[in-house]
Amino acid sequence: MTNAQWRTVALEDVADLNPRLSEKLAATDQVAFVPMAAVSAETASVTAEESRTYAEVSKGYTSFLSGDVLLAKITPCFENGKIAQAVLSKRVGFGSTEFHVIRPRADKLDGRYTHHFLRLDRVRLAGERRMTGSGGQRRVPENYLAKLEIPLPPLAEQRRIAEVLDRAEALRAKRRAALDQLDALTQSLFLDLFGDPATNPKGWPLVQLGDQTTKIGSGSTPTGGETAYRAEGISLIRSLNVRDGEFTFKDLAHISDEQASKLAGVIVEQNDILLNITGASVARVCRAPSSVLPARVNQHVCIIRPKPTLNAVFLEQFLLAEQTKRRLLRIGGAGATREAITKAQIEVFEAICPPVLLQREFARRVTAVEKLKTAQRASLAELDALFATLQHRAFRGEL
Repeated sequence: MTNAQWRTVALEDVADLNPRLSEKLAATDQVAFVPMAAVSAETASVTAEESRTYAEVSKGYTSFLSGDVLLAKITPCFENGKIAQAVLSKRVGFGSTEFHVIRPRADKLDGRYTHHFLRLDRVRLAGERRMTGSGGQRRVPENYLAKLEIPLPPLAEQRRIAEVLDRAEALRAKRRAALDQLDALTQSLFLDLFGDPATNPKGWPLVQLGDQTTKIGSGSTPTGGETAYRAEGISLIRSLNVRDGEFTFKDLAHISDEQASKLAGVIVEQNDILLNITGASVARVCRAPSSVLPARVNQHVCIIRPKPTLNAVFLEQFLLAEQTKRRLLRIGGAGATREAITKAQIEVFEAICPPVLLQREFARRVTAVEKLKTAQRASLAELDALFATLQHRAFRGEL
């Protein structure tokens, strides 16, 4: 049966949206608990679940059953693609009130098929346009999902489509796992050569970053905010571009030469260390690649430019070390109203300072690992493109 023969129905006709809990539970019964942070936008899955008593979660949380599809309704979680089929260790689960719950009716709609359909870019983009509210409180209304048109092939065909997409997703997961292992290898090399930076068992000299850098500073938002952004021009690096150990070009903003001239004090150079200093992504860090230049940073990102006595690769990995990350997060979480790290706090932040020749040897080894990571990222990009093509074809009846 081809797509031309599939009927299209409103999602509310084949699934229950945000259904009430009909299970009878005692106060001491154990249920699964899934916070928003446990839903991965990258893998579209529940990465962890907690066990709580029904009494702990019966009020103030969203209920669902194992097999339901959870879709984040609030910005930016929805736009980021936080969606998962809740495959739980217990029948009943609870989680954030910012989840929409979609329960496919078993005689009409397959859960995995529903999950993959709701991950389509066109579904996400249309949902963004339908969001209500303002600022950080914008949400996708239930009515958008209720009236969403979904192709409805026979159940056997739905399951076949879901299986194909699941297999493609599994290949992507293997590539991501390989990248994670390479990241772990880099940190293992760091610990082998330099020891735990928190306890400094090798007795390396301690230095303050302010004494070992030629620049520490962040920028500002261009006049006009996002209206000043353009398709081409000088790169404006924002916190969303800074990932731990990796610079991402996704959603990279650009500004005019005129706007860039107003940010002349925060010109980015290759191998500058970029550190997120405000917001939920505080303490994320990576090196600036040459391919992003010329560039500036906004007020949420700080440039740290080390002197020759502090190798940039070494400094990046020092700041990425779990023990150092905890120190940065403690500083970042100490603000009265929001996460923030100040310039003054960075200047007095202490780092170990091994001999520069040993730092360079470490950098050489990291460079070799990064070549492997580049190959894995290229392979993952190909798989991402393949998955997007399969998604597009699947719901057009072309698989």
